[in-house]
Amino acid sequence: MEAPCPPGPPGLKNSAPMRCAWSRAGTRATLTSVRSPAGFFQSSGTRIVPHWTGYPSGASAHGCHVTGDAGAAEGAGATEGAGAAWAAGAIAVAASKVRALRATRWRTGRGMRRCRVLFMNMDLPQPGCDQPASGIRGTLYNSCMAHISRRRSLALAPAVTAALALTALLGPATGGASAVTPAAGNRPAPAADNDRAVVAGLERYAHPLRSAEPGGSTADLRAFGQLTRGADIVGLGEASHGSREVFTVKERLFRQLAEHEGFSAYAMEISWSAATRLNTYLSTGEGDVRQIMRDEFQDGYSLLNTEELAHLFSWMREHNRGGGHQVRVVGLDYSDADPEQYERILTWAEHNEPALAPGLRRHYAALRALPTGVAARMAAYNALPIAERKTMAKDADAAYQLLAGAGKQDAWVLQEARVIAHMAAEYTVDWSDPAQAKAASRLRDRTMAETAVWWQRQTGERIAVSAHDGHVCYETVMPEAYPVTMGADLRELAGRKYLAVGTSLYGGDYRARTATGGEGTYSVGPAAPGSNEYTLDKVRHRDFYVDLRAAGRDPVVNGWLTTARPTFVIPGRYPNDPAPSLALGRAFDVVVHLHHVRASVPVAPPK
Repeated sequence: MEAPCPPGPPGLKNSAPMRCAWSRAGTRATLTSVRSPAGFFQSSGTRIVPHWTGYPSGASAHGCHVTGDAGAAEGAGATEGAGAAWAAGAIAVAASKVRALRATRWRTGRGMRRCRVLFMNMDLPQPGCDQPASGIRGTLYNSCMAHISRRRSLALAPAVTAALALTALLGPATGGASAVTPAAGNRPAPAADNDRAVVAGLERYAHPLRSAEPGGSTADLRAFGQLTRGADIVGLGEASHGSREVFTVKERLFRQLAEHEGFSAYAMEISWSAATRLNTYLSTGEGDVRQIMRDEFQDGYSLLNTEELAHLFSWMREHNRGGGHQVRVVGLDYSDADPEQYERILTWAEHNEPALAPGLRRHYAALRALPTGVAARMAAYNALPIAERKTMAKDADAAYQLLAGAGKQDAWVLQEARVIAHMAAEYTVDWSDPAQAKAASRLRDRTMAETAVWWQRQTGERIAVSAHDGHVCYETVMPEAYPVTMGADLRELAGRKYLAVGTSLYGGDYRARTATGGEGTYSVGPAAPGSNEYTLDKVRHRDFYVDLRAAGRDPVVNGWLTTARPTFVIPGRYPNDPAPSLALGRAFDVVVHLHHVRASVPVAPPK
């Protein structure tokens, strides 16, 4: 469910609420903007509006005194390195030339106590909240994060963090999001960010990652492989469905598991029939992988239509060509079934149980009459009257029961019929009814878990389950929508043979779908004090993975791991609440932490 657009203060034009994350009291401030008569424009054409802020002078920003009386800057005066030049009037910064925000009176020594931070312009979405985080704000954020990552050892962090927060943590109205504004009822636990014992305890079990990009030496992943031994099913979570480094580091992890730990399947939140088509490519090389992805990854699956996943599938194809143990894709979801799926069932029946064939054809007639092509088929199915969809669901279940009661049975044919029955039932759900939506989401997580377990037991091979952090974890972060997670179901079904690996990010960009069906790029972070990511990022490694089970044997670390705090679990829809409350130690066995992520790259349309 999408969060409503947050209203600005009453009576103020073009305004948006801003939460001051840097004072312990969580002082609120208001960002008020007015359109300039001169109409300042960025070089890209984004309108930049001047503003002033009511940030209370004297608020504490981790030792850096922030005042609101900074002068203004003109874009023409911005220089690479200085970040901005002071001038009178309104603020307009040439984002293309900014490498880092600079505050006056910066000092790199430990004695830094006072500084002035530049309050800069934002491109405020009007009138809605679902526009991408584009223009100056996104560019400045990316530039600053890159700059900070190169200078993390300097004592500039407090001032830079405060300046970045002003530009990046304005919430949905500007396309950003932050862990500093959890939903009501999910307030952060008392911060343990400065608890050196917690960080030291995590560091004892943290393993640095050489890179988030696949290729090159895998020596840094040997310990990860050891952590998975004893598990037949490993959940590989993703904090965001739309971040490049989240996808690429998961490719690195799966390649390690496939090449050194005997894993043979990569299960995903895609339809069973889409995975079947991909497996034909993986085993024979037939088709163009990007065209397959364009065809199959439609509607809710469109965020997976990325260059990062195309790279993974291409590697899987090359691995299979080597003649070793073959790797395959498993479709855990059931929002679509292509015509070939029905044909495989009917062909099996005609050769093995011919008496069933007429009944199966009758039960599948309406489903087989739907248009070809994923997008057209799903649209036509949704457009049917609900009564007709309910009849189709009864027929699909009847077809499954025929096969389940037959004298001869084939486990794979039964599975395909079962997927069709689940798909048809899902199309009868009234998603505007909260009770029905909750029940359908519960069934989806359970079915995905059962499919993963079925595959592992059917093949006897180890399987990686790739899904959102909110699915692979043991405890739900959205009980109103997902009362029980797939991870909890996997633990119930597989016991200790299931291992949950979550991903974590300190900040960066991600792609998400909007309420109107489009897609945009948005920013999140940097993680705020009191959040899980804020503490994880204090570990001395930029990117790393950590065994929470081992770290939790330390009583101090265990207290931190079992306390719920704001955590980036970013939905695939925007606007959203990206930082619900979660206790890492109760949700995952292992966490992979990334300092900075970029938005994933969509597969380009065919030329």
